[in-house]
Amino acid sequence: MTSKNALRYLSAYPASVQQQASELLADNKLGAILKGRHPLAHTLSAANVLYNYAQDIKNEYMRSSPPISKVIYDDKIHVVDNALGLHTFVSRKQGNKLKAKNEIRISTLFRNTPEAFLRMIIVHELAHLKEKDHNKAFYKLCQHMEPDYFQLELDVRLYLCHKEQYGDLW
Repeated sequence: MTSKNALRYLSAYPASVQQQASELLADNKLGAILKGRHPLAHTLSAANVLYNYAQDIKNEYMRSSPPISKVIYDDKIHVVDNALGLHTFVSRKQGNKLKAKNEIRISTLFRNTPEAFLRMIIVHELAHLKEKDHNKAFYKLCQHMEPDYFQLELDVRLYLCHKEQYGDLW
């Protein structure tokens, strides 16, 4: 039996998708499908490696956007609040100067997941450098940086459903 709570990550999806996910979870088949699509976890666990990875994506697609000063895993981000990662803009005054920094924080839950999941989250947070709201332009930019963005977002949400019911896959 599938926990209703496990399906909360799919609440914005059509009933047909939720039903199919529920059946796969109940039959304990969802994990095998996800492992088939994404067999290995990434090795981007060090802070400087994660920063360089995000910076490479930014440089390829968003050169003219504001710089990012930090990309880190953050164990204070709770996925239950629907946040997989956060983009923060920090500004502070030092003397007569205003210093501004863009930071990306990713839930530590994604430290041991496939690289595609991490890329989807970073692409999402980078898109917020240009588009603050989740609007058509925002998702178009996400798809520009990651053509499989929508499938990866669904896979991440399916993974969260599986993790809630059965635990980690990688």
